[in-house]
Amino acid sequence: MKFPGSVVVSLVLFMSETVAALCLSAGYHYTGNRMWQTLTLLFALFPCALVQLSLVFIHRDVSRDRPLVLLLHLLQLGPLVRCVEALYIYFHAGRVEDPYVSITKKRQLPKDGHSEEVEKEVGQTEGKLLTHRSAFSRVSVIQAFLGSAPQLTLQLYISVLQQEVTVARSVFMVLSLLSIVYGALRCNILAIKIKYDDYNVRVKPAAYLCIFMWRSFEIATRVTVLVLFGSVLQIWVFVVVLLNFLGFFLYPWILFWLSKSPFPENIEKELSRLGTTIVLCLLTFLYAGINMFCWSAAQVELSDPDLISKSQNWYRMTVYYIVRLMENAFLLLMWYIYRTDFYLYVCAPMLFLQLLIGYCMGIFFMLVFYQFCHPCKKLFSSSVTEALLSCFKILYLICQHQKSSLLTGNVVIKSPENSDEARGSSKTIDSQNRNIHQSVSSNA
Repeated sequence: MKFPGSVVVSLVLFMSETVAALCLSAGYHYTGNRMWQTLTLLFALFPCALVQLSLVFIHRDVSRDRPLVLLLHLLQLGPLVRCVEALYIYFHAGRVEDPYVSITKKRQLPKDGHSEEVEKEVGQTEGKLLTHRSAFSRVSVIQAFLGSAPQLTLQLYISVLQQEVTVARSVFMVLSLLSIVYGALRCNILAIKIKYDDYNVRVKPAAYLCIFMWRSFEIATRVTVLVLFGSVLQIWVFVVVLLNFLGFFLYPWILFWLSKSPFPENIEKELSRLGTTIVLCLLTFLYAGINMFCWSAAQVELSDPDLISKSQNWYRMTVYYIVRLMENAFLLLMWYIYRTDFYLYVCAPMLFLQLLIGYCMGIFFMLVFYQFCHPCKKLFSSSVTEALLSCFKILYLICQHQKSSLLTGNVVIKSPENSDEARGSSKTIDSQNRNIHQSVSSNA
C-alpha cells in the first residue's frame, strides 16, 4: 500500500497558500489598499468553498449522516480532516484483516503485441485510500485554476503597478505558481488514469519531470503576458479574458448539443435534474478556468458517461497551441506598442522574445512527454509528431486551396475586362475604316 504523499502535498500547498493570502490581505488592510484586500480575500475564499463542496460531494457525506464532518467543512477545515483520516487509515492498515475484499481486473501494457490481464484484491482500507487520493487530486485542480491562477495574476499585476515586489508578495506568488503547476500535473495524471482505466498505469519520474517543466513554462509565460497586456490596456484585458472564458465554457455544451445525446442522469442518483445541471456547469466552469491558462489534459465531453473524452485528439491540441501562441504574440505586440514610461528601463524586445521562447519551451517539453515519456504511448494509434505533420499538411492544403480560389477569382474578374477592351478596339477599327472610306469617296 502506497503512502498517501499526494494527499499531504495537496494539503500543504492548500494551507500555506491560504495562510499567505490572509497575511497579505491583512497587510493590504494596514496600508489602506481596500480593493487589493478584497480581491485577495475573494480569490482565497471562493476556491476554499468549492474545495469543501467537492470533498463533501465525492465522499457523499450528506447521505452518510456525518454532522461533525459537515461542521468541520463549514469551518473550512475539510482538507485537514481528510488528510488526518487518510494518514490514520494508512498507519493502521494491516492490523485488522478486511472482512470484504473486491477483485479488480487490470490489463498490463502490451509487450511484443501481447497484453495480459491481472487480477488484484482490493480491501476496504486500500479502497478508502484510493478515494482520498482521487478526491485530493480533483481538489488540487480546483484550487490551482480557480484560486491560485487568478491570485498569481492579481499579485503580479499589483507588483507591476506599484513597481515593487515585497518579500511577502514574492513568497505568495511562488506558492501560487507551485500550486498551479502541481494542479496541472495532477490534471494530467488524472486524465491518463481516466482514459486508460482498463490498464495498470505507472508514471515514471521522467514523465513527472517533463510535465512539471511543460506546465511551468506554459503557465508562467501565460500569466506574464496577461499582466503585461493588462498593465497598458486595462479595459481590453477584461474583453480578452471574458472571450476566452465564455468560449471554453460554452464549447462542451455546443458539442453536447450537436451530438444530440440524452441529458446525463448518472452523475449522482440523489441529484435532481437541476442539481445535475449545476454540477455540469461547475465542471465546465473549471474546464474554462484551466484552458484560460494552459491546455486541459482532461477534455470535458458531456455526452460521455464519465464526462471525460477518452480519445487522444491531437488536432484539437495542435489548434489550441497554434492559436494560443498567436494570441500571446498579439498581446505582447499590443503591450510593446502601448507601453508606458515605466517600461523605458526594460529591454522590451528582449522581454518579448524571452516570453515567446518560454512558451515554445513549454511546447517542446510537451512534445518530449508525449513522444518519449507518456506511460501509455504504446497504445497511441499515431505519435504526436505524425499528428503534427498531418495537421500542418492540412493547414498547408487549406492555404493552397484559398490561394487557388483567389487566383481563379481574379481570372474571372479580369476576363470580362479583356473582352470589353477587345470590343472597344474593334469598334475603333470600324470607325476608322468608315472615315477612310468617306474621305476616299469625297476625293473621287
